[in-house]
Amino acid sequence: MKNRICVIFTGGTIGSFTNGGVVDLKRESSSALINIYKQRFGDSVEFDELRPLNILSENVQPSDLEKMADCLRGVDKEKYDGIIITHGTDTLCFTANLFSQIFCDISLPVVFVSALYPLDDERSRGVENFAGAVTFIKSVDFGGVFVSFQNYGENCKIHLASRLVSATQFSGEYDSVLNVHFGEIIGGKFVYNQNALNPALKELRQSRKSCAAQKLCTDMVTIQAHSLLNFDYYRFTDVKPKAVMVQLYHSGTVCTEGKEANFKNFLAYCKKLGIEVVIAPIDSRAHTYESAVGLAESCTAAYDISFEMATVKVLLALGSGISIEEELATNNFFEKLH
Repeated sequence: MKNRICVIFTGGTIGSFTNGGVVDLKRESSSALINIYKQRFGDSVEFDELRPLNILSENVQPSDLEKMADCLRGVDKEKYDGIIITHGTDTLCFTANLFSQIFCDISLPVVFVSALYPLDDERSRGVENFAGAVTFIKSVDFGGVFVSFQNYGENCKIHLASRLVSATQFSGEYDSVLNVHFGEIIGGKFVYNQNALNPALKELRQSRKSCAAQKLCTDMVTIQAHSLLNFDYYRFTDVKPKAVMVQLYHSGTVCTEGKEANFKNFLAYCKKLGIEVVIAPIDSRAHTYESAVGLAESCTAAYDISFEMATVKVLLALGSGISIEEELATNNFFEKLH
Protein backbone atom coordinates (compact mmCIF):
# COMPACT_ATOMS: atom_id res chain seq x y z
CA MET A 1 0.00 0.00 0.00
CA LYS A 2 1.53 3.29 -1.14
CA ASN A 3 -1.05 5.50 0.66
CA ARG A 4 -0.95 7.78 -2.38
CA ILE A 5 -3.85 8.64 -4.68
CA CYS A 6 -3.93 10.75 -7.83
CA VAL A 7 -6.93 13.09 -8.05
CA ILE A 8 -7.98 14.39 -11.46
CA PHE A 9 -10.20 17.47 -11.14
CA THR A 10 -12.50 18.31 -14.06
CA GLY A 11 -14.95 20.81 -12.52
CA GLY A 12 -18.65 20.09 -11.99
CA THR A 13 -20.77 20.96 -8.98
CA ILE A 14 -18.26 19.31 -6.65
CA GLY A 15 -15.80 22.02 -7.74
CA SER A 16 -18.31 24.87 -7.66
CA PHE A 17 -19.77 27.44 -5.27
CA THR A 18 -23.11 29.25 -4.97
CA ASN A 19 -23.20 32.97 -5.65
CA GLY A 20 -26.51 34.81 -5.66
CA GLY A 21 -28.44 31.61 -6.31
CA VAL A 22 -26.23 30.65 -9.27
CA VAL A 23 -23.86 27.68 -9.15
CA ASP A 24 -20.55 28.51 -10.84
CA LEU A 25 -17.08 27.04 -11.04
CA LYS A 26 -14.32 27.86 -8.61
CA ARG A 27 -10.99 29.05 -9.98
CA GLU A 28 -8.56 27.73 -7.42
CA SER A 29 -5.06 26.29 -7.30
CA SER A 30 -5.57 24.16 -4.20
CA SER A 31 -8.51 21.87 -3.60
CA ALA A 32 -11.17 22.62 -1.00
CA LEU A 33 -12.38 19.04 -1.42
CA ILE A 34 -9.07 17.55 -0.28
CA ASN A 35 -8.68 20.11 2.51
CA ILE A 36 -12.10 19.32 3.95
CA TYR A 37 -11.46 15.58 3.59
CA LYS A 38 -8.21 15.86 5.58
CA GLN A 39 -9.93 17.92 8.29
CA ARG A 40 -12.60 15.25 8.74
CA PHE A 41 -10.76 12.01 7.97
CA GLY A 42 -7.09 12.77 8.66
CA ASP A 43 -4.06 13.06 6.42
CA SER A 44 -2.80 9.47 6.26
CA VAL A 45 -3.20 9.50 2.47
CA GLU A 46 -1.11 11.69 0.19
CA PHE A 47 -2.90 13.23 -2.79
CA ASP A 48 -1.42 14.48 -6.04
CA GLU A 49 -3.66 16.80 -8.07
CA LEU A 50 -4.14 17.17 -11.82
CA ARG A 51 -6.49 19.65 -13.55
CA PRO A 52 -6.82 18.94 -17.27
CA LEU A 53 -10.03 20.99 -17.49
CA ASN A 54 -12.52 22.90 -15.34
CA ILE A 55 -16.03 22.85 -16.79
CA LEU A 56 -19.66 22.22 -15.89
CA SER A 57 -20.29 18.71 -17.14
CA GLU A 58 -23.40 19.63 -19.14
CA ASN A 59 -21.06 21.59 -21.42
CA VAL A 60 -18.65 18.71 -22.06
CA GLN A 61 -17.42 18.32 -25.64
CA PRO A 62 -15.71 15.31 -27.28
CA SER A 63 -12.40 17.18 -27.03
CA ASP A 64 -12.92 17.58 -23.28
CA LEU A 65 -13.43 13.85 -22.85
CA GLU A 66 -10.27 13.24 -24.84
CA LYS A 67 -8.33 15.63 -22.57
CA MET A 68 -9.65 13.78 -19.55
CA ALA A 69 -8.75 10.41 -21.06
CA ASP A 70 -5.27 11.60 -22.06
CA CYS A 71 -4.70 12.85 -18.52
CA LEU A 72 -5.64 9.46 -17.10
CA ARG A 73 -3.43 7.68 -19.63
CA GLY A 74 -0.51 9.86 -18.61
CA VAL A 75 -0.68 9.04 -14.89
CA ASP A 76 2.24 6.93 -13.64
CA LYS A 77 0.25 3.97 -12.38
CA GLU A 78 3.21 2.61 -10.40
CA LYS A 79 3.12 5.57 -8.00
CA TYR A 80 -0.46 5.22 -6.78
CA ASP A 81 -2.96 2.93 -5.11
CA GLY A 82 -5.71 4.37 -7.26
CA ILE A 83 -7.08 7.38 -9.12
CA ILE A 84 -10.08 9.58 -8.31
CA ILE A 85 -11.79 11.67 -10.99
CA THR A 86 -14.12 14.48 -9.91
CA HIS A 87 -16.98 15.08 -12.33
CA GLY A 88 -20.29 16.90 -12.62
CA THR A 89 -23.45 14.88 -11.98
CA ASP A 90 -25.32 15.86 -15.16
CA THR A 91 -23.16 13.78 -17.50
CA LEU A 92 -21.47 11.56 -14.92
CA CYS A 93 -23.31 8.51 -16.20
CA PHE A 94 -22.08 8.88 -19.78
CA THR A 95 -18.44 9.56 -18.87
CA ALA A 96 -18.37 6.73 -16.32
CA ASN A 97 -19.78 4.24 -18.83
CA LEU A 98 -17.39 5.50 -21.51
CA PHE A 99 -14.29 5.22 -19.31
CA SER A 100 -15.36 1.75 -18.14
CA GLN A 101 -14.86 0.69 -21.75
CA ILE A 102 -11.78 2.55 -22.94
CA PHE A 103 -10.01 1.83 -19.64
CA CYS A 104 -11.47 -1.63 -19.02
CA ASP A 105 -8.00 -3.14 -18.60
CA ILE A 106 -6.54 -0.48 -16.28
CA SER A 107 -4.45 -1.93 -13.47
CA LEU A 108 -5.61 0.48 -10.74
CA PRO A 109 -9.07 1.27 -9.36
CA VAL A 110 -10.36 4.48 -10.96
CA VAL A 111 -13.28 6.03 -9.07
CA PHE A 112 -15.54 8.87 -10.22
CA VAL A 113 -16.90 11.17 -7.51
CA SER A 114 -19.36 14.03 -7.77
CA ALA A 115 -21.86 16.03 -5.75
CA LEU A 116 -25.42 17.23 -6.21
CA TYR A 117 -24.63 20.45 -4.33
CA PRO A 118 -21.48 22.59 -3.98
CA LEU A 119 -19.26 21.81 -1.00
CA ASP A 120 -20.36 25.01 0.78
CA ASP A 121 -23.94 23.70 0.82
CA GLU A 122 -24.82 21.62 3.91
CA ARG A 123 -26.75 19.21 1.68
CA SER A 124 -23.64 18.29 -0.29
CA ARG A 125 -22.29 14.75 -0.06
CA GLY A 126 -19.22 15.51 -2.13
CA VAL A 127 -16.78 14.87 0.71
CA GLU A 128 -18.62 11.67 1.64
CA ASN A 129 -18.39 10.47 -1.96
CA PHE A 130 -14.68 11.33 -2.00
CA ALA A 131 -14.11 9.53 1.30
CA GLY A 132 -15.96 6.50 -0.05
CA ALA A 133 -13.67 6.44 -3.06
CA VAL A 134 -10.59 6.64 -0.85
CA THR A 135 -11.84 3.80 1.36
CA PHE A 136 -12.64 1.66 -1.66
CA ILE A 137 -9.24 2.25 -3.26
CA LYS A 138 -7.46 1.34 -0.01
CA SER A 139 -9.57 -1.83 0.32
CA VAL A 140 -9.20 -3.55 -3.07
CA ASP A 141 -6.43 -5.25 -5.01
CA PHE A 142 -7.86 -4.98 -8.53
CA GLY A 143 -8.30 -2.37 -11.22
CA GLY A 144 -11.30 -1.09 -13.15
CA VAL A 145 -13.60 1.92 -13.29
CA PHE A 146 -16.14 2.60 -10.53
CA VAL A 147 -18.39 5.33 -9.15
CA SER A 148 -18.74 6.38 -5.51
CA PHE A 149 -22.07 8.05 -4.76
CA GLN A 150 -24.25 8.52 -1.70
CA ASN A 151 -27.98 8.96 -2.17
CA TYR A 152 -30.05 10.70 0.50
CA GLY A 153 -30.53 8.54 3.60
CA GLU A 154 -28.24 5.74 2.34
CA ASN A 155 -24.69 4.59 2.80
CA CYS A 156 -22.18 5.60 0.15
CA LYS A 157 -22.51 3.06 -2.67
CA ILE A 158 -19.79 1.82 -5.01
CA HIS A 159 -21.02 1.10 -8.54
CA LEU A 160 -19.44 -0.62 -11.49
CA ALA A 161 -19.13 2.31 -13.91
CA SER A 162 -20.31 0.01 -16.69
CA ARG A 163 -23.67 -0.46 -14.96
CA LEU A 164 -24.41 3.06 -13.77
CA VAL A 165 -27.73 4.33 -15.13
CA SER A 166 -28.98 7.90 -15.51
CA ALA A 167 -29.85 9.92 -12.44
CA THR A 168 -33.45 10.11 -11.29
CA GLN A 169 -35.43 13.18 -12.27
CA PHE A 170 -35.23 16.14 -9.89
CA SER A 171 -33.59 14.23 -7.01
CA GLY A 172 -30.49 13.43 -9.08
CA GLU A 173 -29.84 10.15 -7.29
CA TYR A 174 -27.77 7.43 -8.93
CA ASP A 175 -28.03 3.67 -9.01
CA SER A 176 -26.90 0.64 -10.98
CA VAL A 177 -28.91 -1.49 -13.40
CA LEU A 178 -31.64 -3.42 -11.54
CA ASN A 179 -30.66 -1.51 -8.37
CA VAL A 180 -27.74 -3.86 -7.77
CA HIS A 181 -24.77 -1.83 -6.59
CA PHE A 182 -21.29 -3.36 -6.43
CA GLY A 183 -20.74 -2.57 -2.76
CA GLU A 184 -21.08 0.10 -0.11
CA ILE A 185 -19.15 1.86 2.64
CA ILE A 186 -20.32 0.73 6.08
CA GLY A 187 -18.57 1.91 9.22
CA GLY A 188 -15.64 3.23 7.22
CA LYS A 189 -15.09 -0.08 5.43
CA PHE A 190 -15.91 -1.34 1.94
CA VAL A 191 -18.45 -4.18 1.92
CA TYR A 192 -18.87 -6.16 -1.30
CA ASN A 193 -22.46 -6.82 -2.37
CA GLN A 194 -22.73 -10.58 -2.76
CA ASN A 195 -25.47 -10.48 -5.36
CA ALA A 196 -25.53 -13.11 -8.11
CA LEU A 197 -25.56 -10.34 -10.75
CA ASN A 198 -22.24 -8.93 -9.54
CA PRO A 199 -18.92 -10.27 -10.82
CA ALA A 200 -16.97 -12.22 -8.23
CA LEU A 201 -13.93 -10.46 -6.78
CA LYS A 202 -11.67 -13.11 -8.30
CA GLU A 203 -13.04 -12.16 -11.74
CA LEU A 204 -12.01 -8.56 -11.18
CA ARG A 205 -8.49 -9.70 -10.31
CA GLN A 206 -8.11 -11.44 -13.67
CA SER A 207 -6.46 -9.57 -16.53
CA ARG A 208 -8.77 -8.16 -19.20
CA LYS A 209 -8.27 -7.44 -22.87
CA SER A 210 -8.15 -3.81 -23.91
CA CYS A 211 -11.16 -2.32 -25.68
CA ALA A 212 -10.64 -2.18 -29.45
CA ALA A 213 -12.90 0.88 -29.77
CA GLN A 214 -11.27 4.05 -28.41
CA LYS A 215 -12.65 6.94 -30.50
CA LEU A 216 -16.06 8.58 -30.36
CA CYS A 217 -18.29 9.62 -33.24
CA THR A 218 -21.37 11.71 -32.45
CA ASP A 219 -23.20 11.19 -35.77
CA MET A 220 -26.15 9.57 -34.05
CA VAL A 221 -29.73 10.47 -33.11
CA THR A 222 -31.31 9.18 -29.89
CA ILE A 223 -35.07 8.71 -29.55
CA GLN A 224 -36.85 7.73 -26.34
CA ALA A 225 -40.08 5.78 -26.67
CA HIS A 226 -43.09 7.42 -25.08
CA SER A 227 -46.83 7.26 -25.51
CA LEU A 228 -48.06 8.69 -28.84
CA LEU A 229 -44.53 9.31 -30.12
CA ASN A 230 -44.77 10.54 -33.72
CA PHE A 231 -41.87 9.02 -35.68
CA ASP A 232 -42.87 11.01 -38.78
CA TYR A 233 -41.18 14.09 -37.32
CA TYR A 234 -37.82 12.34 -37.57
CA ARG A 235 -36.92 13.03 -41.19
CA PHE A 236 -33.27 13.34 -42.19
CA THR A 237 -33.49 15.51 -45.28
CA ASP A 238 -30.65 17.95 -44.50
CA VAL A 239 -28.31 15.92 -42.28
CA LYS A 240 -28.27 12.14 -42.18
CA PRO A 241 -26.94 10.39 -39.08
CA LYS A 242 -24.93 7.19 -39.26
CA ALA A 243 -27.15 5.54 -36.69
CA VAL A 244 -30.36 6.03 -34.74
CA MET A 245 -30.85 4.63 -31.24
CA VAL A 246 -34.34 4.02 -29.92
CA GLN A 247 -34.75 3.55 -26.19
CA LEU A 248 -37.49 1.00 -25.70
CA TYR A 249 -39.93 0.74 -22.83
CA HIS A 250 -38.77 -1.31 -19.82
CA SER A 251 -40.45 -4.41 -21.27
CA GLY A 252 -38.46 -4.18 -24.51
CA THR A 253 -41.37 -2.82 -26.51
CA VAL A 254 -42.26 0.16 -28.67
CA CYS A 255 -45.41 1.01 -30.62
CA THR A 256 -45.72 -1.19 -33.72
CA GLU A 257 -49.27 -0.31 -34.78
CA GLY A 258 -50.92 2.65 -36.45
CA LYS A 259 -49.15 5.00 -38.81
CA GLU A 260 -47.22 7.94 -37.34
CA ALA A 261 -46.38 6.15 -34.09
CA ASN A 262 -45.46 2.87 -35.76
CA PHE A 263 -41.78 2.10 -35.22
CA LYS A 264 -41.80 -0.41 -38.09
CA ASN A 265 -42.64 2.35 -40.55
CA PHE A 266 -39.80 4.45 -39.18
CA LEU A 267 -37.45 1.48 -39.41
CA ALA A 268 -38.33 0.98 -43.07
CA TYR A 269 -37.65 4.67 -43.71
CA CYS A 270 -34.21 4.47 -42.08
CA LYS A 271 -33.32 1.34 -44.02
CA LYS A 272 -34.03 3.12 -47.30
CA LEU A 273 -31.55 5.80 -46.26
CA GLY A 274 -28.96 3.28 -45.15
CA ILE A 275 -29.17 4.34 -41.49
CA GLU A 276 -28.52 1.64 -38.91
CA VAL A 277 -31.18 1.49 -36.20
CA VAL A 278 -30.28 0.20 -32.73
CA ILE A 279 -32.83 -0.71 -30.06
CA ALA A 280 -32.14 -1.03 -26.34
CA PRO A 281 -32.43 -2.23 -23.67
CA ILE A 282 -33.49 -5.85 -24.22
CA ASP A 283 -33.33 -8.60 -21.62
CA SER A 284 -32.42 -11.82 -23.43
CA ARG A 285 -34.09 -13.92 -20.72
CA ALA A 286 -37.41 -12.10 -20.65
CA HIS A 287 -40.55 -13.17 -22.48
CA THR A 288 -41.19 -11.27 -25.73
CA TYR A 289 -44.42 -9.32 -26.03
CA GLU A 290 -46.50 -9.95 -29.13
CA SER A 291 -45.96 -6.36 -30.24
CA ALA A 292 -42.18 -6.93 -30.22
CA VAL A 293 -42.03 -10.31 -31.97
CA GLY A 294 -39.41 -10.11 -34.73
CA LEU A 295 -38.36 -6.60 -33.71
CA ALA A 296 -34.85 -7.52 -32.56
CA GLU A 297 -34.23 -9.44 -35.78
CA SER A 298 -35.29 -6.51 -37.99
CA CYS A 299 -32.65 -4.07 -36.68
CA THR A 300 -29.63 -4.07 -34.38
CA ALA A 301 -30.46 -5.08 -30.81
CA ALA A 302 -28.47 -4.36 -27.65
CA TYR A 303 -28.97 -7.29 -25.28
CA ASP A 304 -28.45 -7.33 -21.51
CA ILE A 305 -26.83 -3.92 -21.14
CA SER A 306 -28.26 -0.58 -20.09
CA PHE A 307 -29.36 1.97 -22.66
CA GLU A 308 -26.61 4.23 -21.37
CA MET A 309 -23.98 1.57 -22.07
CA ALA A 310 -25.50 0.80 -25.46
CA THR A 311 -25.20 4.49 -26.35
CA VAL A 312 -21.50 4.49 -25.45
CA LYS A 313 -20.83 1.31 -27.42
CA VAL A 314 -22.55 2.61 -30.55
CA LEU A 315 -20.66 5.92 -30.46
CA LEU A 316 -17.38 4.06 -29.94
CA ALA A 317 -18.13 1.64 -32.77
CA LEU A 318 -18.95 4.50 -35.15
CA GLY A 319 -15.82 6.40 -34.17
CA SER A 320 -13.49 3.42 -34.35
CA GLY A 321 -14.75 1.86 -37.58
CA ILE A 322 -16.00 -1.25 -35.83
CA SER A 323 -19.26 -3.07 -36.49
CA ILE A 324 -21.95 -1.82 -34.10
CA GLU A 325 -23.29 -5.32 -33.64
CA GLU A 326 -19.79 -6.61 -32.88
CA GLU A 327 -19.17 -3.91 -30.28
CA LEU A 328 -22.55 -4.47 -28.61
CA ALA A 329 -21.66 -8.14 -28.19
CA THR A 330 -18.45 -7.42 -26.27
CA ASN A 331 -18.27 -7.59 -22.48
CA ASN A 332 -15.30 -5.37 -21.66
CA PHE A 333 -15.96 -4.59 -18.01
CA PHE A 334 -18.89 -6.67 -16.72
CA GLU A 335 -21.51 -4.53 -18.45
CA LYS A 336 -23.40 -7.65 -19.53
CA LEU A 337 -26.00 -8.80 -17.00
CA HIS A 338 -26.20 -12.33 -18.42
